[in-house]
Amino acid sequence: MGGSVRDVKSKAELDEAVSGGSPVVLHFWASWCEASKHMDQLFSHLATDFPHTHFLRVEAEEQPEISETYSVSAVPFFVFFKDGKTVDTLEGADPSSLANKVSKVAGSINPGGAASPASLGMAAGSAVLETVKELAQENGSSKDKTKVQQGLSSNLKNRLQELVNSHPVLLFMKGSPEEPKCGFSSKVVDILKEEKVKFGSFDILSDSEVREGLKKFSNWPTFPQLYCKGELLGGCDIAIAMHESGELKDVFKDHGIDIIDEADITDSGNAKGGISKSTDLSTTLTSRLESLVNSGSVMLFMKGKPDAPKCGFSRKVVDILRQENVPFESFDILTDEEVRQGLKVYSNWSSYPQLYIKGELIGGSDIVLEMQKSGELQKTLQEKGVLPKETIEDRLKKLIASSPVMLFMKGTPDAPRCGFSSKVVNALREEGVVDFGHFDILSDDEVRQGIKVFSNWPTFPQLYYKSELIGGCDIIMELRNNGELKSTLSE
Repeated sequence: MGGSVRDVKSKAELDEAVSGGSPVVLHFWASWCEASKHMDQLFSHLATDFPHTHFLRVEAEEQPEISETYSVSAVPFFVFFKDGKTVDTLEGADPSSLANKVSKVAGSINPGGAASPASLGMAAGSAVLETVKELAQENGSSKDKTKVQQGLSSNLKNRLQELVNSHPVLLFMKGSPEEPKCGFSSKVVDILKEEKVKFGSFDILSDSEVREGLKKFSNWPTFPQLYCKGELLGGCDIAIAMHESGELKDVFKDHGIDIIDEADITDSGNAKGGISKSTDLSTTLTSRLESLVNSGSVMLFMKGKPDAPKCGFSRKVVDILRQENVPFESFDILTDEEVRQGLKVYSNWSSYPQLYIKGELIGGSDIVLEMQKSGELQKTLQEKGVLPKETIEDRLKKLIASSPVMLFMKGTPDAPRCGFSSKVVNALREEGVVDFGHFDILSDDEVRQGIKVFSNWPTFPQLYYKSELIGGCDIIMELRNNGELKSTLSE
């Protein structure tokens, strides 16, 4: 073993290593994933610290048979074996958990001592140690994660404030202006170039702490996010609307943002939705790729077929599209090497799967999954006419049913924006009702006005239980004073 990491090239090779009975730690990674690269540094040094354990590495997309066996749908992903059996798994970049799980399966270097963030020993250089510390801080223990979800640490808040103020115009995006990693980011880049303004950018895919923290900092759940003089303007849809109406130009002018000469603007090429046409592709191949990309309203380039995916990443996107009830076409890139390699250049996207909606690149499995979780995917499909647009009544029903106890209020439970909302939050907490959903009606005027009609209740807050309206502040206070609130919310 010798304390080194070995790349696995076949399932037979892996099976042989596992059947030997010695502890085995298997790392599924991808060359395009920065988190995989960071975790691989830690993985290598753990291999040095535990020389009697096999440390194996698999390129997840290049070994679909192995990835499929262990249901790998995201990287980094780790599988732990002992005595020839799978005993544990770990998904995501979590240094402390990886070190502790390795210690558990291999036997701790210092019995009784926890490996956190890792037992790196003298083999780790200062740069690697610093990287591990940063990763541990980003991902933390489950306790730390809970704390981050409740609010931002002062250090992170200061860091985000410094970032948004670092340029007069700053774009938080996926990828870089030269190589956007999603069509929405690409659109905003093109808009800024058309507006002829200098702008800074930050690739949120390169830093999970910034990526997650900024959602809370800005109270804006998706990316890209565009800032001007430290103030959030909005995301892709708002940037497009402001650009088309001329409002964006006025905002830049009002804030003294200088217009730059044509000569200083980097040509974005004939880019559309993240697709950069390349002179490296023949006219025939370019034409063929364009035809394929536009052969369906929703087009998925994947490994295998929808009913028989050949990698976990492709399977994940197929599952998401089916969950959203989206009709889609697909192309198996394993059947055509010319398309497989050519599409990487055509789309400026180096991995698979690739999802397109109405000819525009959306992204790969990670981005599609994030868009589904945030609701952005359904919104995009509706705006593109692939799915029927959701009515305000449908939306309100979903919101009301999203939690057994649901409070429509001004602000949030931790930061109410009116005394009546604050009173109801305190009443719920005093009665031990802490697990309740909430919606800030100040953040969405459509919901704010619509729910008044829907509920036939003109004021806020409004409290619902199992989709039935309980009432507003006065009724909640009366129920609490009569000792009936808790029982009402548990019937």
